[in-house]
Amino acid sequence: MFKNGGVDIESGQKGGGVIGGQIYPGQMEDPQMRWGFIRKVYAIICVQLFVTAVIATAMFFTPAVKTYMRTIMGQITIIILLVIAFILAFLMARYGKKHPWNYVLMVAFTLCLACVVGVACAFKSGQTILIAAGLTVLITVSLTLYTFWAASRGKDFTFLGPFLFCASIVLCMFFLMQFILHLGKEAHIVYSCLAALLFSAYIIYDTNNLIRNFTYDEYVMAAICLFGDIVNLFLALLGLSDD
Repeated sequence: MFKNGGVDIESGQKGGGVIGGQIYPGQMEDPQMRWGFIRKVYAIICVQLFVTAVIATAMFFTPAVKTYMRTIMGQITIIILLVIAFILAFLMARYGKKHPWNYVLMVAFTLCLACVVGVACAFKSGQTILIAAGLTVLITVSLTLYTFWAASRGKDFTFLGPFLFCASIVLCMFFLMQFILHLGKEAHIVYSCLAALLFSAYIIYDTNNLIRNFTYDEYVMAAICLFGDIVNLFLALLGLSDD
C-alpha cells in the first residue's frame, strides 16, 4: 500500500479521515472535487432556505396576506405561482448549466416557493409552523446522513427514479381529485402523509444523485432539486395539522 503526501492512494483517503476520502466504493473521480461540489450545493440550499424563512416570516406577520388569499384573486395567484414553479423546474433541465440563466431560474424558483410557503404559514399557528419546521430539519438531516452512510457501503438509490416518478403522478391525481371533489379533512391528511413519504424518498434519491450523478456544472440544478424536496416535505408536514 503506497502513500504519497499523506494520501492513501488505494483507499483514496487523506490522513485516514473521512471528509476528503472516497464517498463510495469504486469512486473514479477525485474525492476532493466531489466534496467541494457537495459543500457548494449545500451552501446554496442554506441561502435558499434562509430567503424562504425571511419571506415566509414577513407574510406570516402581515394580516393583509391572509385577507388577500381568501379572495378569488388570491387563490388564482397561488395557482399561478405553482404553475410558474413547475415551468421553471422544467426550464432548469435545459438551462441548468448555462450561466447566468441558471442563477436567474434559481432565484425565480426560490421566490415562487418562498411565497407558497408564506401563504401556507399565514393560515397556521406559530406553534404548528415551528413543529413542522423542526420535524423537517430532523427528517432531512437524518435521511441525508443515512444516504451518505449507505453510499459509503456501496448502496446506490438511482433505481428509485422510475418509482418516484410514478408515485408523483399518482399523488398529483389525488391532489386534483381532492381539489375538485372536496373529499374532506380525512383525505387531506392522507394526502399530506403520502406527500411526506414521497418527498422523504426524494431527499434520499436526490442526495444520492448529489453524491454520484450530478456533474460539477449542475450545482444549481442539484440545489433546486434538494431545496424543492425540503420545502415540499415541510408543506406536507404542515398540512397534517388541524389549524
